[in-house]
Amino acid sequence: MNLALVHSRAQRGINAPAVRVEVHIAGGLPCMAIVGLPATAVRESKDRVAAAIRNSHFEFPDGRITVNLAPADLPKDGGRFDLPIAIGILAASGQINDEDLGSTEFIGELALTGELRPVTGTFSAALAASQDDRALVVPPDNASEAAFAPNSRIFTAPTLLQLAAHLRGSAVLDPVAPIAVASSDTVPDFADVRGQLGARRALEIAAAGQHNLLMVGPPGTGKSMLAARLPGILPAPAPNEALEILAIQSATQPTLDASTLLQRPFRSPHHTASTAAIVGGGSQPRPGEISMAHGGVLFLDEIAEFPRGVLESLREPMETGKVVISRVHQQVEFPADFQLIAAMNPCPCGFDGDLQNQCRCTPDQIYRYREKISGPLLDRIDLQLHVPRIKASILANRGPAGEGSASIAARVDAARQIQLQRAGKVNANLSGPELEQYCSLKTADQNALLTMIDELGLSARTYHRLLRVARTIADLESSARLQRQHVNEAMAFRSQGKQDRR
Repeated sequence: MNLALVHSRAQRGINAPAVRVEVHIAGGLPCMAIVGLPATAVRESKDRVAAAIRNSHFEFPDGRITVNLAPADLPKDGGRFDLPIAIGILAASGQINDEDLGSTEFIGELALTGELRPVTGTFSAALAASQDDRALVVPPDNASEAAFAPNSRIFTAPTLLQLAAHLRGSAVLDPVAPIAVASSDTVPDFADVRGQLGARRALEIAAAGQHNLLMVGPPGTGKSMLAARLPGILPAPAPNEALEILAIQSATQPTLDASTLLQRPFRSPHHTASTAAIVGGGSQPRPGEISMAHGGVLFLDEIAEFPRGVLESLREPMETGKVVISRVHQQVEFPADFQLIAAMNPCPCGFDGDLQNQCRCTPDQIYRYREKISGPLLDRIDLQLHVPRIKASILANRGPAGEGSASIAARVDAARQIQLQRAGKVNANLSGPELEQYCSLKTADQNALLTMIDELGLSARTYHRLLRVARTIADLESSARLQRQHVNEAMAFRSQGKQDRR
């Protein structure tokens, strides 16, 4: 009777306990059983593991093999347990030493030839393994991603045979060195945008204060083009923020592009996406698009084409910065602190209010189209502006070239630094007491603002969001005190959206 214990890591977050892979070999008819709430992919690993062991020139032991994945009440899924199961079988049958297995964790899928294939969640596994003071063995395609985790000890081998040689001590592997990640220049530049000074200004304000933005205008006016350039002016994430973003990305993607590790995410789902795809869900809850956009941008192009239920599901995460998914047997919380950027046409045909094209929609069609965006959702969108058609002469490059992303990004970063030094957070996240402290107005300016709020019929939430936007405008101008012109500009963006809905 032989017993071996190997540590692995289930994809259940950074603080999830390590999974103990216990392999027991006993006499009897040759068979292999896997217990401990394995999903179908885990149950099928017995065939992959057996073929990988034999094709790596090891002996697959005869007898009854029992693989226990503990803790038993934690569901196990994916192919990440192939490698620890194979290592456990080799250790239990005496083909490799098991002396150092207690200080090492293993994660990876095995091909039938014994090659190691990439899996999801390796970055989170690397963070957790380093917290438990264990080394981690990962497939080669996951090595650079895992090595990005602070204080981690990462090893990799292309095949099970080479990994076994390392564990035997005959061919020791060197730890994977952390990669040097440079900023990527793949994001398009604002210099490509001609005209649209109002939209460019709105995007700069949105980037500086992490404000939500809605652009309304006829088709072909550059709404999607403008949104695609927003990541190029956003400040780089702080180190702790970058680790959190990377952990979320790693949970859903087997491999990550090293050139994008320091970029804020930009997610642009199609309008046919379901509520589960946007918010997250499934029998074993997975993060949705709003969590994949955590720390970055969620761009909803043609937002009025999304199902109303999908849009309404965004309301709570936009306020709380997280989403809680409840199932019968478990409740999972995913971070969802995203910046919403949306674009839509003013009507189904797209030409309502356009001076050059005749709108063919009836008033009832226009009303139903715009009512897909509910009042409570609009309340949570700080900047709402109309994006008009631009003149052909500007498109023909006879106008002045637009300002590049680099200079805009410098102003945005300076405004962000002011916010972080003042309150430790961006303006979009200022609380009620903080608004009173940092957004105080002169009595005459305060009365003028309240009068405009009453005339437009805006809510208390909108009032607070107006102050946050005004504070960001003041920060872009390095103004310590909020002035009336800052409030007026913030109100101008809000009143544009109000007029569009009328």
